[in-house]
Amino acid sequence: MKRLLLTFGLLLGFTVTLSLAQQGTGVTAQAVGQANLRAGDTIDSELVGEISNGINYPVIGRSQFYPWLLLGEPTTFEPKGWVYNTLVTVNGNVNVVPFSDLILNQAVPTALPISTPIPTQVQTQPDTVVATPTIVSVTSTPTISAFSVTGIATGEINIRYGPGVEYPRVGVAYAGDRYEITGYHTQFPWVRIRFEGVPNNQAWIAQDLLDIDGNVFSTQAITQARLPLPTLSPTPSVISASSIAGQDAVALSTRFQVLGSDLWNLVLDNGFDPETSRFGALFVMDLQTGEAFTFGDDYAFSGTSVNKIAILAALYEILDTPPTIEQATDIANTMICSENVATNRLLSIVGGGNEYDGAEAVTGFLNDLGLTRSFITAPYTTIGTPEPPPRPILLPETTANQEKANPDLSNQLTVSEVGSLLANVYECAYNDEGALIDTFEGRIEPRECRQMLHVMSNNTVDALLKAGVPEDTRVAHKHGWIPDTHSNAAVFFTPGGDYVIAVIMYQPEWLNFQESLPVIAEISREVYNYFNPDQPQEIIRDGFIPEANTCNYAGDPLTGDLMQPIWDE
Repeated sequence: MKRLLLTFGLLLGFTVTLSLAQQGTGVTAQAVGQANLRAGDTIDSELVGEISNGINYPVIGRSQFYPWLLLGEPTTFEPKGWVYNTLVTVNGNVNVVPFSDLILNQAVPTALPISTPIPTQVQTQPDTVVATPTIVSVTSTPTISAFSVTGIATGEINIRYGPGVEYPRVGVAYAGDRYEITGYHTQFPWVRIRFEGVPNNQAWIAQDLLDIDGNVFSTQAITQARLPLPTLSPTPSVISASSIAGQDAVALSTRFQVLGSDLWNLVLDNGFDPETSRFGALFVMDLQTGEAFTFGDDYAFSGTSVNKIAILAALYEILDTPPTIEQATDIANTMICSENVATNRLLSIVGGGNEYDGAEAVTGFLNDLGLTRSFITAPYTTIGTPEPPPRPILLPETTANQEKANPDLSNQLTVSEVGSLLANVYECAYNDEGALIDTFEGRIEPRECRQMLHVMSNNTVDALLKAGVPEDTRVAHKHGWIPDTHSNAAVFFTPGGDYVIAVIMYQPEWLNFQESLPVIAEISREVYNYFNPDQPQEIIRDGFIPEANTCNYAGDPLTGDLMQPIWDE
């Protein structure tokens, strides 16, 4: 597989050094109870101290991409350590705090380097050739003899057919799983375990990934340098034909199926595997033929800001006239800036003056379209959001798996449903047909659907899916991310044809942008080249994410576009 590269061209790419006198921003933080301080802005960084409730520390820096704050000493403002932002109560506007990429060490500097960081280039591991398909086998816990040597998995680890990473995976062990050890390899640090459901009921795990109880060397010694692979049953295809609301699935052409398989392998090769806790989901639709495929569609994900597409569509369904200037400004700030206060004002309009009624109305709107696994039941979180909510919130149960991706309890979607919604907006805008037109006859018109796509085409986030296509390509998209989930959904307008992509990547607790964004961009590049083989995009482009606190569309010409009674773009 080709190496994937991504850098962000940020709006500010320079580094400045601030004197101690300049570091005071008036923003402070106090531990909720107790909180660890670390040398850098990741949980893997070295522990450098601890803070307790009762002392306010100045916030002297913040991470550009991670939810971490850099605290200083109360009197000297010298760097004290990084803290995860949910572990502290912040006083003041954290958006005025400059970005920092400082890593603390024993020699703490007297002046703090503050910058808008430019992430270093990211690349995947070199190509790895695996001659056999991956096999995943789900088995019950084996019976273990009281006299056996056993191993307990220390984390989420692969179980393989032979003693090495070049052998196909036959299963996944999770922290706490116990296995009987039946042998050890004399040349490689791997042990053989009893694992039912594979040839000979034997498999292998790297020894240092197990807590071993007993003497491994009392088990069988295996000296064979290479284990012959059995004839393996083909792994069933995970790519399935999909459709949009109100239409039957179109049979996939061979070429479109191959594209789906290639993208599935791309996601797997980059470590997003549904047999583990880190995985991805994808929906792609050819808007000319109606062909669509998906994988990962069985899982519910946090709706992030991508579910604001549904809010926008539900808003236009109730508007009898073009938006007012205030509404148009809120639409732009919602869809481009992802501003939650503006979003909640739109929800209030949909709900007849109540944000919670608006959230329920959006869910009803989705259900009317046949999109029953996506919902919003509460407003978006803002500063001052009441806790608990002013009234009980009923959380719908759906047919999607609502556990694996730890989705937000009040804001969920599946990858095919958000893709389906975008496809229906396109059908409404340019073909005057589809589920939006049929379901809400007379209440949504093509002009409104074109304006929805127009505002999303002005999205200034140039990373994610947009980084996989030529810079001048029109891409109507909505981005959204939280610490564990990164997502993007888009309509692409290209010379070789128009299409929809919706993609979601998930990793428990924290997903690194430098691991997810190159994969999302490469997915986009490969789909673009499928539709435009004579004008291929050779590599993914540099992408950038503008600073959120600079985004405001009050008085912008875009709001005037949204107020027009006729719009033909």
